[in-house]
Amino acid sequence: MKVNHIFFSLLLVMAGCKTDKKEEKAKAPTAQEIAQKIADAHGYANWEKVKEIAFTFNVDRDSTHFERSWVWQTKNNQVTYISGSDTLTYDRKSMDSVAYKTNAGFVNDRYWLLAPFNLMWDQQNYSAAYKKEQAPISKENLQKLTIVYSNEGGYTPGDAYDFYFGDDFLLREWVFRKGNQQEPSMTTTWENYMDTLGLKLAKDHKKSGEVFNLYFDGIRITN
Repeated sequence: MKVNHIFFSLLLVMAGCKTDKKEEKAKAPTAQEIAQKIADAHGYANWEKVKEIAFTFNVDRDSTHFERSWVWQTKNNQVTYISGSDTLTYDRKSMDSVAYKTNAGFVNDRYWLLAPFNLMWDQQNYSAAYKKEQAPISKENLQKLTIVYSNEGGYTPGDAYDFYFGDDFLLREWVFRKGNQQEPSMTTTWENYMDTLGLKLAKDHKKSGEVFNLYFDGIRITN
């Protein structure tokens, strides 16, 4: 009787372990769920209140400096571009050739500032994968979300991005891979976060071992 009782107990333990493993597997988040968590951590729920966002995109590389400024009226999708004495205002829903070329710069600069939100805005246009991996700059073991854009549409079709983040889902580093090539095209940090009206925005993006900083100033958000 004791032997049977022990055998039955072992069966229960083994069954319990299998159940736990099944539950653990079932609870594993999908890449799309991870994308949502990243967006939420950066304040995506507050974006719908934003009527206008203004910012200046800067790049300091060695002894050179580049900058251009934007004002985006989010509700009617009107953009104003400002660079030195040049100013252009255009409607993103109806662009001529000049506006289309200018808009490529806006898409690039906005992506650097609001990439966590683009994970939601672009979710129909990319495939995604999730795992844990050593980050390229800090060498920390972080979570990694990789997205690869489709080969159709947009200014840079087929490009890939590797997002590295911690348990708080705030981005810490990322890798841009042009055309989904294996080798990185650019790797930078995400740092110097500011919190304004519930939006968490990284103002600085630096490279390892280089005199380089891509950063934002003049950020103004209107609700």
